[in-house]
Amino acid sequence: MGLIVQKFGGTSVADSERIRRAARRAAQAMIGGNQVVMVLSAMGKTTDGLIALAREITDSPNPRELDMLVSTGEQISIALMAMALHEAGRKAISFTGGQVGLVTDGVHKQARIRSIDADRIRRYLDDGHIVIVAGFQGVDENANITTLGRGGSDTTAVALAAVLGADECEIYTDVDGIYSTDPRIVPEARKLETASYDEMLELASQGAGIMHSRSIEFGKKYRVPIHVRSSLTDGLGTIIGEETEMMERIVVSGVALKKNIAKVTIRRVPDEPGVAARLFQEIARNRIIVDDIIQSQPEEGFVDMSFTADGDALTEVRLTVEKVVKLIGARGYDCDERVAKVSAVGVGMRTHTGVARKMFEALADAKINIQMITTSEIKISVIVAETQGEAALRKIHAAFELDKAPAERSEN
Repeated sequence: MGLIVQKFGGTSVADSERIRRAARRAAQAMIGGNQVVMVLSAMGKTTDGLIALAREITDSPNPRELDMLVSTGEQISIALMAMALHEAGRKAISFTGGQVGLVTDGVHKQARIRSIDADRIRRYLDDGHIVIVAGFQGVDENANITTLGRGGSDTTAVALAAVLGADECEIYTDVDGIYSTDPRIVPEARKLETASYDEMLELASQGAGIMHSRSIEFGKKYRVPIHVRSSLTDGLGTIIGEETEMMERIVVSGVALKKNIAKVTIRRVPDEPGVAARLFQEIARNRIIVDDIIQSQPEEGFVDMSFTADGDALTEVRLTVEKVVKLIGARGYDCDERVAKVSAVGVGMRTHTGVARKMFEALADAKINIQMITTSEIKISVIVAETQGEAALRKIHAAFELDKAPAERSEN
């Protein structure tokens, strides 16, 4: 007997008919001889609605109470799913994250999973139940409800698949797989049949929006096969798994656009040992997640230091940087909220040259100015003006011929 974890996103359980459709899919997997664990997000835009409601009360909701509020969305979904399965004659039971022993750290709104006690789930699976777990949430060591951040239900699903030793983790969405870029911006985007964990980790962290990056980290660490597919059709989607030789032949697999970011530049930072450490210690102390970091060449004993951060954290960023500027004796800072990041990703970059040249030429031809550049072994990212983000995405996608099948693309 196999074991499958099925995760259904908000659009896949947005109304009663879609809940019944998801219930039928779980029942079919059980009829096929599998034990089934379902992980659900809140219905449709429920989480957005709850956050908006909180904002009507206060501009700065207490993080603990906000987690208490938004976690209720998943509880609605799991209870309705259990009822749908009962109506179909199936044994099913729903649990919150805390009820299945999903323990996190105490960071509200962005908690990380520390441990999962899966014994309760196993008992009910062995008794013939379909087990339904609320995604996106857990409890800390003091039993406070915590949430895992946007897309956290993906992380819940893959983490449960890892702990339970599942044969596969199916991620059901309103699209039929992972595309070379966002098809809403580039209609010519192609669906990927396969992708490596590393590629997906980069694409997810750079704004691709299909899966939560921490879910990919769990998948890679525990070698959980992840199948991203549509909840509306029975077709195959995209398989995320171990890197293969075939994947290395594809120079660039996908391009991602990340909006809602801010570029912060601290001016005339003393070029002395330990200054950067003090700067980023203070930023880390305020739980601000920093992305790209660039330092200029020293001039007269000073440097300019730039970094990017999530636009949603802009208020915290400004307050922290104002404090840091005084702490390290810098002249001041600038904050640009009107930037975007475009990233080209592919494991083939490890063995192919000319990727940066082609990418920068495409942007130059479109007269798109590059403000910052960062790279990794399989990624090149550029910061551009927000108004040029989508144009940059289209140009880079076209430059690498991602609208074509891999065998039809030119190498240079």
